Amino acid sequence: MILLIYTFIAGLLLDVPHLPALQETIRNLYFHVCMWFCMMILFTISVIYAIKYLRSSNLKYDIYSRQYVTVGIVFGVLGYATGTIWMSYTWADPNNPAFQSFSAVAREPKLIGAAIALLIYFAYMVLRDSIQDIDKKARVSAVYNIFAFALLFPTIWIIPRILPSLHPGGENGNPALNTNDIDSRMRLVFYPAIVGWTLLGIWLTTLKIRLNLLKEKNLLK
Repeated sequence: MILLIYTFIAGLLLDVPHLPALQETIRNLYFHVCMWFCMMILFTISVIYAIKYLRSSNLKYDIYSRQYVTVGIVFGVLGYATGTIWMSYTWADPNNPAFQSFSAVAREPKLIGAAIALLIYFAYMVLRDSIQDIDKKARVSAVYNIFAFALLFPTIWIIPRILPSLHPGGENGNPALNTNDIDSRMRLVFYPAIVGWTLLGIWLTTLKIRLNLLKEKNLLK
């Protein structure tokens, strides 16, 4: 909580570089990018627990895996929403009608790839709810989780960099991690923001796990 309070206060009040295309919208870096970092970390932890379940058949690991995916999806949607808002201020052409600008930006590979990645994980939740047998649900979900994670990096990181993209980082490495993208002032907020959002995601997940374990404790005996 301290890190996030610092992120909000410092992120909105401290000076930032006034780049021509971004101006004050660059402050969204502390939210959009850091939420995506949190999502990636939560999905990574989830697939680790999915592998642990396949090796041990311990339903506890299935619960862990599912809850990390659930909270990861929440941060993914928040990251997608903040990115879309940011895009509307930086990529859209103010000289064109809103619909025409949106139709042009909607073909952005990064935007499409991120949407595909989130839909794959939404399908994971739907798949789980469609299977009644507990053991079968856990096995199928664990296998699907591994394939979903394998598709996560191509849809978000690889394919958008192969295709022409408006998103920064396509030619100069990872956006926000490149020395040309942010200066020392922003790093004082950016790195604590990543830690703060990630710890928030893990904390929320542990609460959901504890609640789920209480509900299904009879199944784990």
